[in-house]
Amino acid sequence: MLAAAQAALAAEHAAVYGYGAVGGRVGAGRAREARAAYDAHRAARDALVRTVTGLGGTPVAAAAAYALPFAVPDRAAAVRLAAYLEERVAGAYGDLTRAATGTVRRDAAAALRASAVRAVRWSGGSVAFPGLAERR
Repeated sequence: MLAAAQAALAAEHAAVYGYGAVGGRVGAGRAREARAAYDAHRAARDALVRTVTGLGGTPVAAAAAYALPFAVPDRAAAVRLAAYLEERVAGAYGDLTRAATGTVRRDAAAALRASAVRAVRWSGGSVAFPGLAERR
């Protein structure tokens, strides 16, 4: 369970970083949505730090920078990046949901659901089982 919590934390670190690129290019029409997602990922990251610590681990630190999966020169690319980030985070929470029990599992499932909903909002489409490893 600790390894899955660390992986979810690493995914949250990357999402927080990635939303910096999204926010810089997404445009005024979706800036509020990007800011809300950024804030949600920061809160989730902080909660996972507490979870990892509670499990006896030392929380994985954020990298100084992350390589984006593709260039983000415009609004359309920023929207694609936001959807990508949410799908990646959902995958990490899917793994944590499978590995965890009790309140950690409940919280991971809620975070999975939240990321899946944001992914749909950004991409306009969904998958049957968001966060399922076979979809990544």
